Amino acid sequence: MAGHLYIGLMSGTSTDGVDAVLADFANPSQPKLIKAATLAMPVTLRTTLLALNTPGDNELHRAAEAGLALAKLYHTACTQLLQATHFTATDIRAIGAHGQTVRHRPDLGFTIQLNAPAHLAEATGIDVIADFRSRDIAAGGHGAPLVPAFHQALLSNATRRTIVNLGGIANITRLHPGKPVTGFDTGPANVLMDYWCERHTRQPFDAHGAWAAQGTASNDLLEYLVNSEPWFAKAPPKSTGRDLFNTNWLTQRLNDWTYSNKGISLHPADIQATLLALTVNTVATAIEHYATATEEVLVCGGGALNDTLMRALQAQIKCPVRTTTELGIDAQHMEALAFAWLAWAYDTGHKAALPDVTGARHPTILGCRYYA
Repeated sequence: MAGHLYIGLMSGTSTDGVDAVLADFANPSQPKLIKAATLAMPVTLRTTLLALNTPGDNELHRAAEAGLALAKLYHTACTQLLQATHFTATDIRAIGAHGQTVRHRPDLGFTIQLNAPAHLAEATGIDVIADFRSRDIAAGGHGAPLVPAFHQALLSNATRRTIVNLGGIANITRLHPGKPVTGFDTGPANVLMDYWCERHTRQPFDAHGAWAAQGTASNDLLEYLVNSEPWFAKAPPKSTGRDLFNTNWLTQRLNDWTYSNKGISLHPADIQATLLALTVNTVATAIEHYATATEEVLVCGGGALNDTLMRALQAQIKCPVRTTTELGIDAQHMEALAFAWLAWAYDTGHKAALPDVTGARHPTILGCRYYA
């Protein structure tokens, strides 16, 4: 097992916590997940990270402090994994640490993930591989989504599958035998629902979609949300994040829709149901247009735990829809496992950036190593 152990760390667009996994890549196509851990994001750090998604005062200083605080949280997660498994730092080949995205502008040639990988390497005594997006962007790509190559390695078989990752942002990966692997972001998954839920219920997310289930989606509002945003109509490759789908985006559209409907407003639970329908609609449309003849949809990410969302997806998608957990790969830990795999890919010289996914001019090896 020595020499094949990697830790993967992920803090996604939802900013609700850090997922961490320790995995054995002796067989890279069937990695063994040894241990997983999830740490809640401290409220003050989450508030800071969310604020840094938009311009503000003293950004550079605040961003540097947030990166250091995130690295400390990463260190805690790594320590928990090692203590629970009785491995030591010398047993681990490397840590794959994505960082927290606060700007994603591939159209301008940059993306920013807050992190402090040198500090993490110093604290853990383990090599850290980070900065997974910038090399692909330098080659003309979007630097996102990063997971399709991992999905290909782990989940390809004779079935025409589409993988749906429901984090803050939703993305799909088409795994159809005989065709190139493709994938792209489809739009918001949990990011708008989480905001709306927290605003009206003071809960950070809608557990199992119970609140959305109390509401009734407005087809009129759903149509307006889709048609008023040109990004949805763009052909892939494409990626997005909080730069576009944020509280201002939602507030402006709700205000405009209410005004155009002569002041008619919806109950907050109905809006939550409509935001859930927006996720379902944009994912299903993407599959229909770009992954036709899909025989099976596999869902991962936090949205896989939203029972209302899963039922709505199954109702709109013609083929069977199930979670990756049913295949023995915990849906909640799929992305953290992907970053452990990306660290392995860096070490083995595997070009994990796929031009058919990101739009780059050529495949590239992703990441940069910080030696312990």
